[in-house]
Amino acid sequence: MRTPVGLVVAALMTLGAVQAFAPRETPPLAATRLAVDRMQINTLSTSKAGLVAGGELGTLLYSTDQGQHWERALVSAQRQALINQISFSPDGLQGMAVGHEGWILRTSDGGLSWTEVAFDEKNGEPLMGIARMPSGAWITVGAFGRALRSDDQGAHWEPLALPESVADKHLNRIVGSAGGQHWLLVGEQGLVLRSTDGGAHWAVVEPFYNGSLYNAMALPGGGWLAYGMRGHVFRSDGLEAPWTRSAMPAQVSFFGHATTADGQIVLVGQGSLVATSKDGGRNFSLGRVQGRANLTDLVLAPNGTGWLASDAGLQAFSAAATASTPSSHGAAQ
Repeated sequence: MRTPVGLVVAALMTLGAVQAFAPRETPPLAATRLAVDRMQINTLSTSKAGLVAGGELGTLLYSTDQGQHWERALVSAQRQALINQISFSPDGLQGMAVGHEGWILRTSDGGLSWTEVAFDEKNGEPLMGIARMPSGAWITVGAFGRALRSDDQGAHWEPLALPESVADKHLNRIVGSAGGQHWLLVGEQGLVLRSTDGGAHWAVVEPFYNGSLYNAMALPGGGWLAYGMRGHVFRSDGLEAPWTRSAMPAQVSFFGHATTADGQIVLVGQGSLVATSKDGGRNFSLGRVQGRANLTDLVLAPNGTGWLASDAGLQAFSAAATASTPSSHGAAQ
C-alpha cells in the first residue's frame, strides 16, 4: 500500500513544481497615487512643463495636466530637507529651488528633474526665497541675514553685500517689479530693502512696521504690497511713496498671493483663510476654503481656478467659489 501512496505524492510534488516554474502573465499593479492632499507643500510655481511644487522631506513634484495628476521629479540627491521656494526664469525652463540646510537645486527642463548645486548639513541656515535678476544672476536669502548670489546658473555662490543694519535678521522673500528693475527684500522686524538697479545694490526702506513681513508683491503702476504677521498688510504707491496700512478684518498671518485676470489680489494664510482685494490692496474681504490648514502658496489660471499649497497638502481652488466677508473700512488693530 505504501508504494502507490508514494507515487501519488511524488506526482503531486512534480505537478506543483511544474506549475511554480511555468511561465505566466503577471497581473498589472494598481496605479500608485501620490498623496498630495496630505503632504506639507510650501511652494507652487508654473513653468514651461506645467505646475511645480515643493515641500516636506525634499519633495519636488510636477503636473503636466493642470494639477489633475502629480509625479515626483527626478532629484540628483535626496537630502530630506524642507523645500521653501521654487522660482523660474522667464523662459520657464531654468529654475531654482531652495530649502533648509542651505540646500539649492537647479533645473533646466521646467522642474521635471533637479540637480543639487549647494548643501551644507552642518552650517546651512534655511534659505527662504530665491529670484532671478534681469542680468541672469540668481539671489537667494534666508535665516540670520544670509544672502547669496550666483552669476553662473548656480554653479558657484558668493555672499551678497547688504546694509549692515540687516545683521542677523531673517530674510523671507525677494520680489521684483514687472520690468525687473526694481526689487524688494522683506524680513523680520519690519525689514524692507529696496533695489533700483536689478538687485546689484540694496538700501534700507524707512521702517513702517516692527513685526515680520513674510512676502510682498509688485502692484501695477509701480506700487508695492507687503504682508505678514497677524493681518498686517501695507501698501505703497511707488518707490518713494509712504507705506499705509491696508484694511484687513482678521488678525491672521498671510504667506502667499496671486492676482486674478481682472486684477483682484488674493492672499492666503492661516486657518484656510483667503483675503481678496478689489481696490489694489487698500481693503480686503475674507473667505475660507475647506479645512483649517496654513495656506502657503497659490497659483491661478486666467479663469480664476488654480491650486493651493498648505501644510495639509494641495487642494483645488476657485476664486469665484470662495465665500467672502466684507472688510471694515479701517485697519485691523
